[in-house]
Amino acid sequence: MCSQGCVVLDGSCEKGRRIGSGPLEVQMCQSILPCHANHQGELGAGQLLKWMDTIACLAAERHAGTACVTASMDDIQFEETVALRPLDLQDSAEEMLEHSLASERRRLRLYNEEAFKNLMSDYYNLQERGLWNKKAIVPTVSTELTRVESIELVLPPHANHHGNTFGGQIMAWMENVATVAASRLCGCYPSLGAVDMFQFRGPSSVGDRLVFKAMVNNAFQTSVEVGVRVEAYNCEEWNEGTPRHINSAFMIYYLPGPNGDRQTFPDVTYTTHDGERRFLGAIVRKRIRMARKHILYSRDEGPISVPWDRNNQVYLGYNNVAALTILAGKQGWEANNINERVGTYVHEEEDSLYIRVEMEIKTSAFHAFSRLADLRLRPCWDKNYLSCKEVEKADEEETVYHVKCATINGGRCRDFVFLLSKRQPCKDGDPYVIAIRSVTVATVPPEENSIRSEAKCAGFLIHRIGHSTCKASYYNQVTSGVLPYIEGNLAGWSKSMEDTAMSCISFLEQDLLTTVF
Repeated sequence: MCSQGCVVLDGSCEKGRRIGSGPLEVQMCQSILPCHANHQGELGAGQLLKWMDTIACLAAERHAGTACVTASMDDIQFEETVALRPLDLQDSAEEMLEHSLASERRRLRLYNEEAFKNLMSDYYNLQERGLWNKKAIVPTVSTELTRVESIELVLPPHANHHGNTFGGQIMAWMENVATVAASRLCGCYPSLGAVDMFQFRGPSSVGDRLVFKAMVNNAFQTSVEVGVRVEAYNCEEWNEGTPRHINSAFMIYYLPGPNGDRQTFPDVTYTTHDGERRFLGAIVRKRIRMARKHILYSRDEGPISVPWDRNNQVYLGYNNVAALTILAGKQGWEANNINERVGTYVHEEEDSLYIRVEMEIKTSAFHAFSRLADLRLRPCWDKNYLSCKEVEKADEEETVYHVKCATINGGRCRDFVFLLSKRQPCKDGDPYVIAIRSVTVATVPPEENSIRSEAKCAGFLIHRIGHSTCKASYYNQVTSGVLPYIEGNLAGWSKSMEDTAMSCISFLEQDLLTTVF
């Protein structure tokens, strides 16, 4: 939006999200003047944050019937305890969707602190073992060189109708200092792409001196995270040097290229213990943002299954195996957690998410292949599989299965119809391949009490390490049907994938005589 234009903001009882045109909605129309624009003549992100904060506060006050203050960019909390009226939602699909998203965002926020601690522990462990994904590209820039500090005096025009500093004004000042810090890394003008964990810890008022401290925490190829801390002093506190920590946030910047693509940032490193904490914390927050995006905004991909045709099984089987091989060959996997027997990794490309689980197993590669290739055995080690029935066996390499899976979060059961294609190595060094994808079979129609879900590409590659040891790598291109079973791992509050992998290892290392062929 360029200067001389206008912007219309809709506010409702959930900040920044329009639920409907009911009595809780507040609208604001603002003309964009040159004073609101940045150096490129576009609406400044800080100014937009000010307007968003104002309209969100007004919408919250209309709902609560009393004065409200901004608590974070995700939530509205109140200065005093108030009994709120329950929302009277209309029956439109848009309203119900927004309400469910608000509930899900609240659930993720409640898990956020625990998930952050768990993931920080995982990444410190990866760092100690030299397994975390830090690029060895030189030269690197020390994050200390991006440190910026500025001071603002709160004047009457900066205060709201409650006598406190505008939350939006503080946001705008924070955006200014964060932009300078990011520009010190890249040497040009970056654009603000997102804000994360905008927390308002306490108020400030007219006459306070606000000290803004910003520094780049980490760089991720086409994005960079800048941490901002705000400290407030009144006159007495200023003389004594005793600040109040009132705000903090993490801002994500990118460099727009001439063709609309995003340019890369220089790699960064740390030189202090606090810099190390910030560096790893940025990796964890990026992981949580990734999980949050896919959990909240995953959508139906449309039909994924292909019709099963026994007369065309050679083509279907070849495509099944080829898709898994291509998936396994993707570069840029990021380690999430690694122990002596199991390692978990994720890889994201635009809106697509992939997972990889590596297992070191004390058994022969052929034995592992034989057991994993019979999907009827999977309920023995995977608690998410309630049952697996063989629908059609085309030949020794292609089999169709009907799988029923456990319920998630009190929802309905899910079921899948899979084509499993297995291949033995053609030459030494090649892996055993077990490829899985969803197919449509007329004899297995969707059931009323189950959600028919689909998988696009999944399976195992099993490499021989020694006579009695092998490495099995499980891959999955995450779909909306698969996501509910792994979202806890992505967000950091669960180790279900690691637990399932350990169960698989124990199952495969059992006595060979128990194998069912």
